[in-house]
Amino acid sequence: MKTCVIGIDVGLTSAKAAAFDERGDEIRTVSAPNPRVAVSRERQEIDMDALWDVVADVLRDLTAELLREGWTIGAIAATGHGNGLYLVDDELRPVRPAIASTDSRAEGVVAALDPAHVERVRLLTGSMPWAAQPGVLLRWLHDNEPQALAKARWALTCKDWLTVCLTGAPSADYSDASGCGLVNLSARAYEPAVLDLLGLPQEDARLFPALRGSDEIVGAVTAAASERTGVPAGTPVAAGCMDCVASALGAGSTALGDVTVIVGTWAINSVVVPADAVPPRVTLNALLPDENAMLAMEVAPTSAASIEWAAGLLGASATIPVTPRDLLEAGQDAPPLADGLLFLPFIHGAPEHLGASGTFLGIKDSHGYAHVARAVAEGITQYHRVQLGKVRSSGAAVSDGPWTLAGGGAKNPVWAQMFADIVGHPMRRQLGTELGARGVSSLAARGVGMDTDAWNTEPDPRLVVAPGEAAADYRTQAATFDRVLTAMRGVWEACA
Repeated sequence: MKTCVIGIDVGLTSAKAAAFDERGDEIRTVSAPNPRVAVSRERQEIDMDALWDVVADVLRDLTAELLREGWTIGAIAATGHGNGLYLVDDELRPVRPAIASTDSRAEGVVAALDPAHVERVRLLTGSMPWAAQPGVLLRWLHDNEPQALAKARWALTCKDWLTVCLTGAPSADYSDASGCGLVNLSARAYEPAVLDLLGLPQEDARLFPALRGSDEIVGAVTAAASERTGVPAGTPVAAGCMDCVASALGAGSTALGDVTVIVGTWAINSVVVPADAVPPRVTLNALLPDENAMLAMEVAPTSAASIEWAAGLLGASATIPVTPRDLLEAGQDAPPLADGLLFLPFIHGAPEHLGASGTFLGIKDSHGYAHVARAVAEGITQYHRVQLGKVRSSGAAVSDGPWTLAGGGAKNPVWAQMFADIVGHPMRRQLGTELGARGVSSLAARGVGMDTDAWNTEPDPRLVVAPGEAAADYRTQAATFDRVLTAMRGVWEACA
């Protein structure tokens, strides 16, 4: 009998379902675009039923192939983007569209918080409040959509919504809930002071499902979900985890000091730290399935989202659409530093820069398509450098060895070299195609008692990229980038 496990990975751009055998080798992956809608300049929402339809369809395609080839599905689990807000009622039906983690409508809530109170809560939860956190969004709903909040029974994350669709029962895990800034890291329980900080009534704690281990089996695929997805009814479903945690698990970057840089819609810059340490001063800390460790992370929607935006913009009137890959390839035709063109990658804002927006500086009539393409990639990478600098200065101990680079920055060799040059540290390209799905699949496998030792792989030294000749030029650009970043704060506030 051939047994496999399935991991669902839903980011803000696409939904994927991938199957892995008992050794952790990928069998097949199916993916499709996600339904995300920009309601306004600040508001990004997701039709929850449409999202489930997309996930169900990719699962049906995947399971049809697996069953035809004689595979038995041993377990399934989901990972998804962290934060944002997915509200459902007593019948587990959406009460309004989900709010995406790229949403910035609640920046005013964050701006009004007392800094001293924020710091007291940060020491408990390890997280700084920002606009798309569930708690902050709940406060925004209290003030602006009380009727929607009155209908809500459960406040879920993306992967929890998918788990509800599979099992018919609400659940939550430690990684997502802690990464959302809701959990006391020492007590491993919801922290009441979070609601106090946000001016929310303590009765709102009823909205949060009971916390479970990420590899804990929380239910089984229902008959209705089986009919929709093709996954056999009764298949065990694990709680799953936040996508940045799943990616670190999938890449094998789980030892203390391991650094992982993920170039997705969000920029994820994380280091594994002891769970009993004083939380490093970063945007968020998320508990790992290993109770002795957590991920300290600087995160922002400032990474590959800008590549997708620029590709769409530059190809809007083209006969043949411009893809993100096309854009990155075009950037190779421009020299390092893009002839003085600088891009600040805040098309979706950033947690620590209220009102920030995407900004080009230094545009001249000598700049062409290739310069714009390169400037976008360089700006994204420079902000990863800024975030990694915060991680390193936060009190977290980081490895001297190569850091893991995953996502679009790893798959493109020129961009990977740019990362090594700009960050000033050797980067190990992680070319595994579906790290998030692999990571959460390993949790599903553990949940049903499979031996996952074989899932651990030795890193390939041939994939390490060291800083090269352009590193000195990029240090000069970094100094300019940092000065501009500081100077733009007042401009962005005025524009907002």
